[in-house]
Amino acid sequence: RYRPLISVIVPVYDAQKSWLEELVASVRGQAYENWELCLVDDCSKGLWVRPTLERLAAGDPRIQVHFRDANGGIANASNTALATATGEFVALLDHDDVLRPHALHEVVAALQETPELDVLYSDEDKLMLDGTRGDASFKGGFDPDHLLSTNYICHLSVIRRSLLTAIGGFRTGLDGSQDHDLLLRATEAASTIRHIPSVLYSWRQVPGSA
Repeated sequence: RYRPLISVIVPVYDAQKSWLEELVASVRGQAYENWELCLVDDCSKGLWVRPTLERLAAGDPRIQVHFRDANGGIANASNTALATATGEFVALLDHDDVLRPHALHEVVAALQETPELDVLYSDEDKLMLDGTRGDASFKGGFDPDHLLSTNYICHLSVIRRSLLTAIGGFRTGLDGSQDHDLLLRATEAASTIRHIPSVLYSWRQVPGSA
């Protein structure tokens, strides 16, 4: 009965064409269809990025693309994406990763039981260059002490948009750790947090990634 709009926000910078295509396909392939995809290009240098994003957005009215006028880093690009979002909840997705087909369905299924949830997070795995998956991370219930030492929540993270607005979104100057900082502040302000014990997110393992 409860079918909230989920805004999937993605800051983009020089992602490979095939990775962007796979990312968008993974969102369009969601079993739960009440979503919007907010893509923000942070002045990519690659000439393929803009036409690829425009082509991918043209095929679905739920996909919107914004092109920043100046490169501001991942925190600023994420804030631009957050500003374009209209959903009740915001899901964080990196420009070279993919969602499992049941990802948003599992989030909304949890919200049926506890609609007052502010933060939800899932298990994750890695997508290798050869297309295989491995290095799965199975997480437990919310542990604030563990979160202080490392961003074990990471992906998939879904946060109530009104809470993100209240805490001021992403903080600039923390590029590389912007998600950890955001989750520290979001979980501190949240009233209810839920771990979804299912691998919903595949993080692409590529040279140069964290």
